[in-house]
Amino acid sequence: MTAVPTTAPRKPVRWGRIALHLGCLAALLVMLYPLAWLLATSLKPADEVIASLNLLPSHLEWANYQTALEGVNDVSIWRLLGNSLLIAGGAVLGNVISCSLAAYAFARLRFRLRGPLFAFMIATIMLPHHAVLIPQYIIFNQLGLVNTYWPLILPKFLATEAFFVFLIVQFMRGLPRELEEAARIDGCGPFRSFFQVVLPLTRPALITTAIFTFIWTWNDFFTQLIYLFDPDKFTLTLALRSFVDASSTSAFGPMFALSVIALLPIVLFFLAFQRFLVEGMASSGLKG
Repeated sequence: MTAVPTTAPRKPVRWGRIALHLGCLAALLVMLYPLAWLLATSLKPADEVIASLNLLPSHLEWANYQTALEGVNDVSIWRLLGNSLLIAGGAVLGNVISCSLAAYAFARLRFRLRGPLFAFMIATIMLPHHAVLIPQYIIFNQLGLVNTYWPLILPKFLATEAFFVFLIVQFMRGLPRELEEAARIDGCGPFRSFFQVVLPLTRPALITTAIFTFIWTWNDFFTQLIYLFDPDKFTLTLALRSFVDASSTSAFGPMFALSVIALLPIVLFFLAFQRFLVEGMASSGLKG
């Protein structure tokens, strides 16, 4: 007796899943279009940047990048890049150190008025940046620190970013206290417990703080415009404005080329640490 071959039942087409994928693809194209437009415009001739609505240029104008690499206002592109890296690196270091220390105090230590002080710190998140800009400028001007990098870096070492303090506090509260209790039995004090026990475990939150601090500081324009006057101290963000002011509308091509160059460090920094960012988001809800 021969067996009759049977065919596997066909799975029904899930039109809802297909529609979801198509919708996500359409949203991705909409989000990536500005980046594609920026890259294409950086290679357009000067007469096509404003006059033409086509995405692709008629021919590639590599001279835009050559002009951008020459710098602006007799300041080389490498000097501008170094200034941006100095400010962004100092801001990252300051936020990681100060915000982690403040977060450890609020999350693990017991002291008087801890609750009201934490609530006051959270309330500063709703305070507009422009409301404190004038008092800060007056203080730094009286200290003689205007037209230096200190007003852009020094506040980061004072735990002024309440958002990152709150982020690290929430992460530290999810760590098991038994680890600190065991370290305390072994003779560790608060500082030693912080540096040897808590700080290594909060690496995902610290990496998240570093990523957003780097991106926000790198893209900052208004604060740098207020405090920096000397072209030798300008960053890439300020150089974009100077490029337009110096060459008017004929320099739109090099300006977009410089924008692409200024965007590369952010992309590379994010790609290098995105794994830790995802890890921090995934483990922030775990409780010990």
